[in-house]
Amino acid sequence: VAITQRNVASLAADHQWRGANHARVLMHSPSAFDASTYELWVPLLSGGEVVVTPAGELDPDLLLRTIREHDVTAAFFTTALFNLLVERDATALAGLREVMAGGEAHAPHVFAKARAACPETVFHNIYGPTETTTFAVLQDTREVAGGTVPIGSPMDDTRAYVLDESLRPVPAGVPGELYLAGSGLARGYLGQPGLTAQRFVACPYGAPGERMYRTGDLVRWNADGQLVYVGRTDD
Repeated sequence: VAITQRNVASLAADHQWRGANHARVLMHSPSAFDASTYELWVPLLSGGEVVVTPAGELDPDLLLRTIREHDVTAAFFTTALFNLLVERDATALAGLREVMAGGEAHAPHVFAKARAACPETVFHNIYGPTETTTFAVLQDTREVAGGTVPIGSPMDDTRAYVLDESLRPVPAGVPGELYLAGSGLARGYLGQPGLTAQRFVACPYGAPGERMYRTGDLVRWNADGQLVYVGRTDD
């Protein structure tokens, strides 16, 4: 996926990262994994610090020790890793000011357990394909009363469309395919013009020449204006 410097700068400029919560961000993702874009550039482009975990195979105990010993304030975890850390000892995340987790659908009880163990920590469900520069949609789980955890609302300079097969918006509550547009949209797939044309399509709701990314994910808008993940179009 061809990500530009402008895409990265747009991610780093999002208002979500302002303030002290992201002063010291944990970097534990491989550089080839898109989450490293957040872990590296968000703190560095805002005067913060990057705390790099020791090299080697990912060790949950070492990860938590690094967070504690270096006063890490924010971290991203894949859903699977987040679930593992919470089930092992949710209180170990209490030193963090903000935690984001995503990549797969979340079980509501895991976030509930994490919030109960770490009442001062903000936990977000976060969603975004690599093609939109790591993150695109965010949900503060403190606003979730129970049941399914929404993936949330679009971040800065990101627009989300829930469309039918004819690219028409569907009503709230009705599943449709999620399309994303905005300043985080990648150029496309390097050396694959056919696949790029298939997934990055003309946006009928933007300026002339603007594109949007076809995610392949089925979602719906809920009554609060939040996106809820339903499944995949190819399931």
